[in-house]
Formats: sequence, structure tokens, C-alpha cells
Amino acid sequence: MAQPDKRRRILDAAVKVFAQFGFYNSKVSQVAKEAGVADGTIYLYFKNKEDILVQVFIDSISEILRRQEEALVDVTDPVERLATFARVHFDAVAESRALAEVITVELRQSSKFMRNTNMKPFGRYLGEIAQIVEEGQQQGRFSPNVNPRIAARAFFGAIDELALEWAMGRRQSSLKDACAQTVDLFLSGLVTRPQAN
Repeated sequence: MAQPDKRRRILDAAVKVFAQFGFYNSKVSQVAKEAGVADGTIYLYFKNKEDILVQVFIDSISEILRRQEEALVDVTDPVERLATFARVHFDAVAESRALAEVITVELRQSSKFMRNTNMKPFGRYLGEIAQIVEEGQQQGRFSPNVNPRIAARAFFGAIDELALEWAMGRRQSSLKDACAQTVDLFLSGLVTRPQAN
């Protein structure tokens, strides 16, 4: 079997194992068994168990970003772009509760995660949100007082937290409703405003 396929099998197996046993309780040998490879084969592709976890996140974000960029090709309105960006993320999360759990719950337990040197896909993901905010500011649709980078981090934080709630089975609403409310919160805020006559 081709190398990329074997790497993919290992990552898919890791998602199942980490979701079932938790990252710290899981063993590389369990991942190898689930993937149908020898223990040593894991180390041909990954440095250690933590590297597998980080790669699961990077691959997941890369795939979500690919889908978002594809969905945004013909969308020009910044409000619709932000809504589409969130919807595609939630749609991807909804496809696999195990993956959602691993990239939300288990990653939070990895102290080395954000120090990883190869976080370019995540940087691109945040950059895409920041660009949408900047476009909205240029068109006069979004407040010019907002720092696009801070907005991007906050928006991702909200999306990620709702994905965590869903993965843990504590959701108070559907992912579709959560997506709509998240976008509405960022676009309208919490402060009530006088109704137009």
C-alpha cells in the first residue's frame, strides 16, 4: 500500500483510539493494532504519540479549510462569507463525533500543542477569518475599530467551544442552530439597539 494511505490509516486509527481511551491513556501499540501495522511503523511517520495528535489536528484543519475555500468561491458578501465559513466548519465537525472529541477535548490536554512549529494550516485558517473581517471593514459592513486578528481568534474560539460541547454530548441546541447563533452574536453583539421606525 502506498505510504500516504498507511499514514492516513494510522491517523484514522489514532482518532478512534484517542476518542475511546483518552490521549494520555492510549498507547502507540493500540494505534498500531487499530491501523493494522507494526508498532515500529508508526515511528516512520510520526515522532511520538503527541506528534500523531498534532498531525490529526493539522490534517483536520487543512481539510476543513479546503472545504471552506471551495464553498466561498462564489460568495462575495462578507456577512455571508462569515456565515458560510462557520457552517462548513460545523458540517465537518458533525461528520465524526470521535474526531470532534479528539481535536477539541484531547488537544486541550496537550501542553506542547500550540508550541508546535508546523502550525501553518491553523495560521491560514485564522488568516481566512481575518481577511473576511478586513473585507467587511473595507466595505463598511463591519466596525473599523475591531482588530481582524483578534476577531479571528475569538471567532475560532467560539466555534471550537461549541464543537467541544457537541462532542461531549452536552449540546443545548443543534449544530445548525449553534452556527446561526454564533454568527449572529459576532455580527450583532449582545447589546440591544433601538429598533428602526
